[in-house]
Amino acid sequence: MTRLMLHWNQRCFQSQPGMLRTIQALLLSTAVAGTASQALAVEFVTVGPRATGMGGAGVAVTTDSLATYWNPAGLAMTQTVDIRAQGTGLVIDRRGFGDTIRDMDDFNPNNPNISANLALARDIADRLNQSGATLSLNGSAGLYLKGHLGEHAFGVNVSDVATGGGYISEPIRVTASGPSVLVRGAMAFRGLEARQLAFSYAYAFSDKTFSVGVTAKVIQGVSYLGSAELRGGSGVSLSTHFGKPTISTAYGIDVGAIYKPSSWIRFGIVAKDINKPTFNDASGGDVKLEPQVRGGVALNPWSTLTLTADVDITSNNTLLAGVKSQYLSLGAEQTFLTEFLSLRIGTFKNMKDAATPFIPTAGLGLRFFFLRADVGGGYDFREQGAMVSGSLSATF
Repeated sequence: MTRLMLHWNQRCFQSQPGMLRTIQALLLSTAVAGTASQALAVEFVTVGPRATGMGGAGVAVTTDSLATYWNPAGLAMTQTVDIRAQGTGLVIDRRGFGDTIRDMDDFNPNNPNISANLALARDIADRLNQSGATLSLNGSAGLYLKGHLGEHAFGVNVSDVATGGGYISEPIRVTASGPSVLVRGAMAFRGLEARQLAFSYAYAFSDKTFSVGVTAKVIQGVSYLGSAELRGGSGVSLSTHFGKPTISTAYGIDVGAIYKPSSWIRFGIVAKDINKPTFNDASGGDVKLEPQVRGGVALNPWSTLTLTADVDITSNNTLLAGVKSQYLSLGAEQTFLTEFLSLRIGTFKNMKDAATPFIPTAGLGLRFFFLRADVGGGYDFREQGAMVSGSLSATF
């Protein structure tokens, strides 16, 4: 994520429908902010369109080069060479936060109908000040490679995984000054990027009944901390309020295993960042990543159909106070014509976020000889959460 990604301003909320505005905010400013000094296990970010289309499930089913992220043990379950590039993003707009920011930006403080203007201003303030009104963002992008030597499998990725979000840090206040109605407050941004170079190794035992894998990561952690004054009727250029990023380097270790007792079922588990990598925090002090543990199961009722489920075994803190992450992901994939076409559906829910319902997802993949193109996405029509992903790959 570079500073070029930060040229998003509040005016983008004026020109597009509410959710599209929020998606644009995600795509252009995934690494929107910084992290407080604390120990935390960040959200388990969905990586790749196949997992996206299947509700964010990937621990037990990913055997291509994206297994370097999902579960390194998956690398040894197939003997292929795989090269792919992918990008994925997720936004959760809780309690209409993004739309209310737009309403505040559109607010006319000099409306001659002062009583109506006061009522509108108080409504905006109440919506932004309500508990749980936040905007969460996360995303990933990178280049992933996989190879093998017999039962030994190897992988490498150069990637960026970012989490962040925004919330009201100074309550929105409404005051009347002569003929004008003023709406004022402040918004804070927090975020953490993990720019990483990862190396994975996996080995399969007993004719691929069982495999284990490990990933070692060199991580450049980039912590952001910023804030912006909010004033009704006045757009805010967020790119001027991020502050200087704090950059430090640490090392991370992931381990995983897959057990396949028969041709129709397999189980997977992965533990990420088990050594608790620590980075410098933008607000001073350190930020330590606690381990994430996720389990998965996959069923193949017949060779072309896959049913899968993932669940976070750990409850993960996020960069937003009071918001935790523990996802349940469910998905299915049906392939046709020797994987020329793959259709996927799924759903996911943050079990620690009562305001978020199950979010439906879908995706498809096309294969032409050794080349593949995949897309996936999801949308929450109630809380306005959205996820999008795409990849191009070559598999031999």
